[in-house]
Amino acid sequence: MIDSQHKILALTGASGAPYAMRLLEYMLKAGQRVDIIFSKAAHMVFAMETDLNLPARPADLSQFFIERFQAGPDQVRVYGREDWMAPMASGSHTAASMVVCPCTMGTLAAIAHGMSDNLIERAADVMIKENRQLIIVPRETPFSAIHLENMHKLAQLGVTILAANPGFYYQPTKIDDLVDFVVARILDQLQIEHELMPRWGLDSVRDPEQDPD
Repeated sequence: MIDSQHKILALTGASGAPYAMRLLEYMLKAGQRVDIIFSKAAHMVFAMETDLNLPARPADLSQFFIERFQAGPDQVRVYGREDWMAPMASGSHTAASMVVCPCTMGTLAAIAHGMSDNLIERAADVMIKENRQLIIVPRETPFSAIHLENMHKLAQLGVTILAANPGFYYQPTKIDDLVDFVVARILDQLQIEHELMPRWGLDSVRDPEQDPD
C-alpha cells in the first residue's frame, strides 16, 4: 500500500547540497519517513559546498541525519546507489513520491532513457512505471538542446521538472533565502506544509505591479 508519508530523496553530484539539506530538514520536521539514496559524487559535492563531514557507510550516514535533525529512529534510512536489495528497486515499495535534488544532467538523461544502471536511476524508473510522483531538480546552466529534450520527454511522462531557479520579488537578503525559495516550491509539490517564505499576495510580499515606474 502506498504511504503518503513515505518519500524518497536522491542526491547526485550536481551543485546544490544546501537545497538537499534544507529539503530533508523540512521533510523530517513534517513527520515524513525519508529513504535517502546518496551517490559517491554527492559525497564529494557536500564536502565542497558544506562544512559537513559525512560518514561513508549508509548506516552511519542514517544515524548522522537522525541526530542532526532530531528525527525519529525510523524516519531516515540511507541507501548506497548500488544497493539493489533496497525496497525502492521494486514497484512493491510504499513511497508515494521521489525527489532527485540536486539532479545532474547525466542522471536526468539516464532516467529519461530508462537506463536503471544504479539505484537512483532504477528508483526513478519505478516511480514512472508505477505512475507515482517524481520530482527532478536540475541545477545546470545553460541547458543544451539535449538537456531540454530529456526534460521535455520526462515532462510528457508526468515528471515534474523543478529547476533550482529562485525568485527575487520577495527581496532576499541572504543565500539561505534563495535556498528556501526553491525548497518551498518542492515542498508545495509534495503537499507538505511549511512556513519557509510568504506566499504571493500577502502583505509581507511586495507586489512589483504596484511600484512606480
